[in-house]
Amino acid sequence: MRMSGAAPATPAAGRPTDAERVRSVLAAAHSMTVVTDGLRSEVRHLDGADPMGRLHLHPGEPGGDGEHRPSIRLEFTDIAPTPVRDRVRARVTITGRLLTPYTDEGADSTCMEFGRAVLETAEGRTYVGLEELDAACPDPLAPFESGMLTHLLDDHAELVTLLLRLVRPLPAAAIVRVLPLAMDRYGITLRLELRRGHQDVRLPFPSPLDDVEQSGVQIQALFSAARRRSHRNSLPA
Repeated sequence: MRMSGAAPATPAAGRPTDAERVRSVLAAAHSMTVVTDGLRSEVRHLDGADPMGRLHLHPGEPGGDGEHRPSIRLEFTDIAPTPVRDRVRARVTITGRLLTPYTDEGADSTCMEFGRAVLETAEGRTYVGLEELDAACPDPLAPFESGMLTHLLDDHAELVTLLLRLVRPLPAAAIVRVLPLAMDRYGITLRLELRRGHQDVRLPFPSPLDDVEQSGVQIQALFSAARRRSHRNSLPA
């Protein structure tokens, strides 16, 4: 993706901006759906290769002949890597018109006149502009998040439960299961599954990460903070 000189928006309360979330979903995507000229095709095996590396977005030109160009829609689904209820974390849709022919094979690049980018999450739907996307960078953990979360759950499930000590306030209903849902440079999100429904809680790192190499220290800091808590929040036996 081409980059402009605009400054990225500041995330609220230690959270990624919507533009950063879009870029992170794209950077970690293993597949996408492409719809153009009414034809729908699945492009698989992206393997974390950001599709924006070969598909360049350009601003629309007022008064141009864009209506004569083929429309294109790119669809991405962000799935939680752990077996939580309701595993779809986000959906991203990018629409526009083709400036050069699209191909999902080879290294040829495709130019696309940007229409809009839509981010859909449990919090609702937001629209992200081209300047915001240009200024945003993918989260440094995005390509590694899936492996990190599954390793945490498969090999250190007791530490996931330990993190419940940091949750304030706890849900009034009994917690049936706690699972890691997401991780970004600002912290870890846990999904607390109740007998009916679930609740997601964010546990912030002591400071945001600039590189994946910093993740071990920050995660251990959360575990240490949880161990220092005097009382124990535990799951029912």
